[in-house]
Amino acid sequence: MTTATEPGDDATERTRLGQKLRSTRDYLGLSQQQVSERTGIPRSAVSDIERGVRKVDTMELKKLARLYRLSTSYFLDEDEDADAGEHALAGMPRTRKDLTAEDRIEVARFIHYLKARRAAEAEDGRPPASDASAGPSSAELP
Repeated sequence: MTTATEPGDDATERTRLGQKLRSTRDYLGLSQQQVSERTGIPRSAVSDIERGVRKVDTMELKKLARLYRLSTSYFLDEDEDADAGEHALAGMPRTRKDLTAEDRIEVARFIHYLKARRAAEAEDGRPPASDASAGPSSAELP
């Protein structure tokens, strides 16, 4: 049995997706014009998508996700606190093969650094750095 969606659901979803796309673009320091040039999506469409006034089609979302180096599932995740890092880590087995042994050691060191930083923040009673950021949480993108 299918249930009907409430009238505001579509607009809410577009707005949520647009906010994730914009925060990721901002985090990466890209302008809407740069996104347009790199994806072939008109700049006005990028703006409309980010504001939630225009639906994004599947191919556009794939292009944006590829540019932002995140999976489409990160942007479609309904969890408001979806962690870009978790989605990036899910793809690690595929990308790991391209890393040298030294690269893998460096990644492991960085993971240890992040764990130590989080532990220090917790001891000091500070909120985790990702809570204070306007960008995607834990988005240490390649």
